[in-house]
Amino acid sequence: MLTAATPFEIAPALRWLEKSFPQPENGVFKKENLEVFPLITGVGMMATGWRLGLFLAQNRPDLALNAGIAGAFDSSFRIGDVCNVTAEQFGDLGIEEADGRFTDLFELGLAEAGEAAWAKDVLLNPAHEQFAFLPAARGLTVNKVHGAASSIAAIRMKYPGAQVETMEGAAFFYACLNAGIPFLEIRSISNFVEPRNREAWDLPLAIDNLNQTLIGMLESF
Repeated sequence: MLTAATPFEIAPALRWLEKSFPQPENGVFKKENLEVFPLITGVGMMATGWRLGLFLAQNRPDLALNAGIAGAFDSSFRIGDVCNVTAEQFGDLGIEEADGRFTDLFELGLAEAGEAAWAKDVLLNPAHEQFAFLPAARGLTVNKVHGAASSIAAIRMKYPGAQVETMEGAAFFYACLNAGIPFLEIRSISNFVEPRNREAWDLPLAIDNLNQTLIGMLESF
C-alpha cells in the first residue's frame, strides 16, 4: 500500500506505475510478485485515520508506505533531503492552559506511556532500520503547521527532539501499529519551519527527490 495525503506529492511515482505496470485491477498495480495499491488519504490526521482504518479493516498489506513532503525544524537537513521518519508524536493533542502553555495527553494522565502503540510518549517504527539508507528523523504531527515566530519557539521548547513537521505522520503510525502492519514513512523537506515565507519553499525539488527515492524503492522490491 502506497499512501499520500495528496496526489501531487506522489504524481511522478503514479505515472511510473501507470507506465511500468499493466492496467490496475480494482486499483491495484500488479507485476510479478509486487502489488501496489495507491491510497490518497486527504490532508490531516482525521482524513488519514479514516481512510487507513477503512482500508486496513479489509486488507492486510505486507507493507504500508507513506510518502509526502515535510517542513524541517532541524537545520542540519537541506531542502530536498529525503528522510526516514522513525518516530512520530502528536504535537497539539491536549489542552491550552490559562497562561498559554500547552499540556498534552500524557501530562494530563489521559494516555499512558507504553499503552497500546505508544513507546513512552512517542510512536516508534520497530522496523525502521530496514531502511537505514535514508537519514532518520523524528516527526511531529500537527493540525496547524507553524508559521509564526512565537508559536515556533513554543513548540520547539515543548518538543525539542522534533526534527520534521507533518500533518499526517502520527496518524499513519498509530493506525499501522495498532493493526500490526509493517510500515515506513518517508518525507522530503520542502521548507524549514520558520515564519511563513512561501518564497523560501522548493516544492518541485522536494517532490522530485521524494519520487526518485520512492520509485527506486519500488523497483527494488
